[in-house]
Amino acid sequence: METLTLDKKPNTTDFLPLNGTDYVEFYVGNAKQAAYYYKTAFGFQDLAYAGPETGIRDRASYVLQQGKIRIVLTTPLHSDHPIAEHVKKHGDGVKVLALWVDDAYDAFEQTTSRGAEPFQQPQTITDEFGEVRTSGIKLYGETAHLFIERKNYNGPFLPGYKSMQTNYQPPVAGLLHVDHCVGNVGWHKMNQWVNFYEDIMGFRNILTFDDKMIST
Repeated sequence: METLTLDKKPNTTDFLPLNGTDYVEFYVGNAKQAAYYYKTAFGFQDLAYAGPETGIRDRASYVLQQGKIRIVLTTPLHSDHPIAEHVKKHGDGVKVLALWVDDAYDAFEQTTSRGAEPFQQPQTITDEFGEVRTSGIKLYGETAHLFIERKNYNGPFLPGYKSMQTNYQPPVAGLLHVDHCVGNVGWHKMNQWVNFYEDIMGFRNILTFDDKMIST
């Protein structure tokens, strides 16, 4: 299969410096069961938990880690919760692609000033381990990017989460980091979202596959 490599002039300034993927959050029908699956099948390890036991009344979230990968598995505790509606509509799947940044407030300003639609206004959350600043923008479908600034935080994950370690810890599978994420956009929307990532987030298109190369 051949691919087309595009040689575009890179941006002269990086207005949205990204340090990497902070975490990927899945909305699922049964977070405890999903956590068991990811531990058993892929070797993820317990990291943190948020739910009724930690003061969170409307959902339960299990955080797993392997290498530099963090995944959050979240289940609503009420059938009429927006997360429940999301699961009913889409099934288990990714809701948030969280990006690690040095300044979450500036990341929000840089992207929304270029046309991104806000998902979460900038906010600072705190606990005994310090503070985390977050913000977010909407993407294709009902997914979102959150910007996570954690340079002043030493807790296990985020405020509201407690460290969790269970007796069931299968051996790791050797997964190191998030290599890439695939976004399935609507019909005839590909160029729109390519432009979104180039113009609003400062990405550069380096590789293109077209319908002459792929069939499904």
